[in-house]
Amino acid sequence: MPTTNEHLKEAFSGESQANQKYRAFAKQAEKEGFTNIAKLFRTTAEAERIHAEGHLKALDMIANTADNLQAAIDGETYEFTEMYPPMLEQALSDDHKAKRMFKFAVDAEEVHAQIYSKALEAVKAGKDMDVSDFYLCPICGYIELGSAPDECPVCGAKSKVFCQIG
Repeated sequence: MPTTNEHLKEAFSGESQANQKYRAFAKQAEKEGFTNIAKLFRTTAEAERIHAEGHLKALDMIANTADNLQAAIDGETYEFTEMYPPMLEQALSDDHKAKRMFKFAVDAEEVHAQIYSKALEAVKAGKDMDVSDFYLCPICGYIELGSAPDECPVCGAKSKVFCQIG
């Protein structure tokens, strides 16, 4: 019989996936002109995020910022060194359209780990990061500090498509 912590991990995973799925569904509904259905999907996505965060808290997986940064570094490093490379290899072998996003993820996740490492250095020195502008490529997930690059080094997108979050 599964333990409560195993149930919490499964619930966290399911709620996290539902959040992302409903956000994607909202974008599609918006494109098709279904404004209120898009709002419904976004609202439900937020409800699923609330559930996921509650499960994460119950698992005691939200720690101090330094520990959270280390967990993020570990997660991003796992993704670009162990998780995505065999997925990319298989998608290339199958000539599957997933090869594009798998390649983007391999490259972008490495950058995420590097940025989190810089943030951890700052926290260990008792400081916040000295940069406050973060630019996200909405095509591949690459992040640039300070200002958007002329061209995304991962996917080649032009600087005008980069956005800032939060």
